[in-house]
Amino acid sequence: MSQHRRPLPRGPDTMDLPVRFPPKNNSWGASNSTMMAHPESDLMEECLKQDLKFYFMNPCEKYRARHQIPWKLGLQILKIVMVTTQLVLFGLNNQLVVSFKEDNTVAFKHLFLKGYSGIDEDDYSCSVYTQEDVYESIFFVINQYHRLKNISLGMVGYEENKDDRIGLKVCKQHYKKGTVLPSNYTLNIDSEVEIDCIHLDPQVPATENSGHWMNSSFFNLEFYRLLEVEISFNLKGIDLQTIHARELPDCYVFYNTITFNNKAHSGRIKIYFDTEANIQECKGLHVSGSSQKNTQYILMFDVFVIVGCFTSLILCTRSIVLALRLQKRFIRFFLEKYKRRVSDADRWEFINGWYILVIISDLMTIIGSILKMEIKAKNVTNYDLCSILLGTSTLFAWVGVIRYLGYFQTYNVLILTMQASLPKVLRFCACAGMIYLGYTFCGWIVIGPYHEKFEDLSTVAECLFSLVNGDDMFATFAQIQQKSILVWLFSRVYLYSFISLFIYMILSLFIALITDSYDTIKKYQQNGFPLTDLQEFLKECSGSEEYQKQAPTPVTFLCCCQRRGSDDNLILIN
Repeated sequence: MSQHRRPLPRGPDTMDLPVRFPPKNNSWGASNSTMMAHPESDLMEECLKQDLKFYFMNPCEKYRARHQIPWKLGLQILKIVMVTTQLVLFGLNNQLVVSFKEDNTVAFKHLFLKGYSGIDEDDYSCSVYTQEDVYESIFFVINQYHRLKNISLGMVGYEENKDDRIGLKVCKQHYKKGTVLPSNYTLNIDSEVEIDCIHLDPQVPATENSGHWMNSSFFNLEFYRLLEVEISFNLKGIDLQTIHARELPDCYVFYNTITFNNKAHSGRIKIYFDTEANIQECKGLHVSGSSQKNTQYILMFDVFVIVGCFTSLILCTRSIVLALRLQKRFIRFFLEKYKRRVSDADRWEFINGWYILVIISDLMTIIGSILKMEIKAKNVTNYDLCSILLGTSTLFAWVGVIRYLGYFQTYNVLILTMQASLPKVLRFCACAGMIYLGYTFCGWIVIGPYHEKFEDLSTVAECLFSLVNGDDMFATFAQIQQKSILVWLFSRVYLYSFISLFIYMILSLFIALITDSYDTIKKYQQNGFPLTDLQEFLKECSGSEEYQKQAPTPVTFLCCCQRRGSDDNLILIN
């Protein structure tokens, strides 16, 4: 095993420790008389050394040793191509779904919100300030709903709501009773909340029955005890743009809710428009052309991806099981021969983290592919979960390629630097995180009422993280309100101290830790890595040349599938 490919000890600070192995005269070496006295033990030791030697070979060395084609490596490369292709196909389809939902949401806001400007005011769509505007906005929604088929440009129709009734449902929440006289600060409120609802059938034209429901007592709103008015209705729709992508159309149900929020009683009622689109199974769908065949081809490709990932899952699981068996053999032999336990660094040499990463990736790809097939069959509509699984599995699959690049010394610097610096970086981040949380809570409670970037904890954390990276500094300083001179002065001290501490000190120390590990790795690559007990044990492998002395044989498919009888004692892990 060449020096640049020997794995580093994985202890937190072992990069700076001296070589850890006992002197050869009393631990590693053995007298000829002792070796002659224990021929069976010597044979077991030699067999173990050869197994270890073969285990730590890379696929190219294993091929040169046994002329065995690295099927697992080829499968991983093929799997990367398959999962990436699957992700691209799903992403293109998902773009159509997202664009259709967003376009319909914008269209519904223009259709049902009176005076909608096209841009949401904040987290709500628009707001009203007079009682007349509230009544006009509510009646506007009802009239537009009844006239939908005559005014809408989209392919939408009426749908049953949760109560299995076709129509529009209006509910209002208000305090049970109360009296409010702001002029003399008189307040008498029963805090119990009542909910009243009314159902309007779209089959009845609004012009014929508008006088009845507009003049009903239900719409006589008492704003001093009104909390909110909620209008909900369901609509059906069909997405035809998927036909251009040679796929079958999607059918949707839009669950729309318009809320007039008056809980603050501040003189402004905020209007929220919320819509949730779910894909439903299309009934009576007849589309001629290549769309049906294209859908079948995609489903067949998904099945092929599942089979490939399941095969990879079995091979990687088998490799981990065999590695654990080899680890137990080495630990037991080391304890019996040298009367001491194997170090933790040597134990971790057998645990291949890349195999665990591949197994997780395979499981997520299999589950995501099954969900994708269910979505294609219109049985489920969980696009978010499917995209998370497929996206994460593709990420892990591409990250796993680094394992094979790590066999080359010039490409191995990133892996070794991350491996050496990770323990120190985690301890450093734990300490820096305490300071970061302190600034987060302090900024939220003090500056929050005067600065929109400090209104809630998540926004404060995002703002401070942007400041650490040098983003939007001047705007953060400039947007603080000067209503309180004391808070304004505190904000200056707060921001200057945070930026100076994290950029000039903490961030510089963070980079220094990684740079120090990189310099150490460069020195080790030039002068050799420290040897662990396991590596020193492998140096005595006298049978390592046997693989190189074997006569070369022609590489054929049948030859790769054959198993040599002389290699039955080896643990084969590719």
